Amino acid sequence: MSAMTIRKCSESDLELLRTIGIETFTDTFAAQNTPENMAAYLTAAYEPEKLRAELATVGTSFYLLATADGTPAGYLKLNTGQAQTEDIAADALEVERIYIRRPYQKQGLGRYLLEFALETAQRKNKQHLWLGVWEHNQNARAFYQKMGFRQVSSHVFVMGDDPQTDLILIKDL
Repeated sequence: MSAMTIRKCSESDLELLRTIGIETFTDTFAAQNTPENMAAYLTAAYEPEKLRAELATVGTSFYLLATADGTPAGYLKLNTGQAQTEDIAADALEVERIYIRRPYQKQGLGRYLLEFALETAQRKNKQHLWLGVWEHNQNARAFYQKMGFRQVSSHVFVMGDDPQTDLILIKDL
């Protein structure tokens, strides 16, 4: 892996986050979902005002991952406190998104961002790191298991009009 940088995002990064989010979500999930459900989800999830609100939410932080020459390779979204999407555990930090663009996958960047999330949780004196992963995303599930996460529950994730199951995984720190 070549030199990478991580920096906290601001509202000026909104369009870049939107582009990366739509691109990586589509690359990862389009083959398993209908075009209609993908379009409905992407329109709602990456609407600029929604992203602007997420960027401004207390307890939410976005981090941009870039190559040594500044090319955006992906991003990470972390939530603490009331910003978490669910109340999974006391003293927890949520990894809501780890998105790596296709040309940069299989280079250890997901691990790099997850380790950054672990370090962030430890700096914030959190006792747990948690995330949700689609039950059919076998590669991600295997990666998180290898990183020490265990399943504690599940929840419904609605993709357009298709209710799907996300597994809730937690790692004790």
